[in-house]
Amino acid sequence: ALDLEWKYINFEYRDGAGLIRLFRTKNMKERSDYIMPRTKDALISWKEHQTWMRHRKRSQLKSSQIVNSSYVFTHLDGSRILSFQNAWRKACALSELPDFHFHDLRHSYCSNLLLSGATLKDVKDMIGHDDISMTDRYSHLTLEHRHSLQGKLNKHYKLREGE
Repeated sequence: ALDLEWKYINFEYRDGAGLIRLFRTKNMKERSDYIMPRTKDALISWKEHQTWMRHRKRSQLKSSQIVNSSYVFTHLDGSRILSFQNAWRKACALSELPDFHFHDLRHSYCSNLLLSGATLKDVKDMIGHDDISMTDRYSHLTLEHRHSLQGKLNKHYKLREGE
């Protein structure tokens, strides 16, 4: 996330859906993905906030200190943020989530994809795993989802029997 640059985000891709190009992944492969609407809105708000804060603080910073950074996550002066560990720990403490790790967000994303009806192959492709065996750790969720679908099918059969 800290290596993300604005030039790799296209907010107007295909009717404004938004597209993001990612480069620095575990398997070192480039991939592109659509941007979720909430994420797109958050990124646009962040960019506007950065611009507003830099304009507001310009009187307190020397103009030579303000760098026009191409990175999405920067300090007020435009220099790259190298780590977000302190901010993450503070956010977790404020949220009363003492044992929540940044990587847990990735796990939640995979779980929610599966629970919304995606297949393991869909999740593998969307998360960027090289091998389905990495994604297979989420297979218990597909079993739960299938059980839920069977419950819906059972209700459907009962309705038809009552006709």
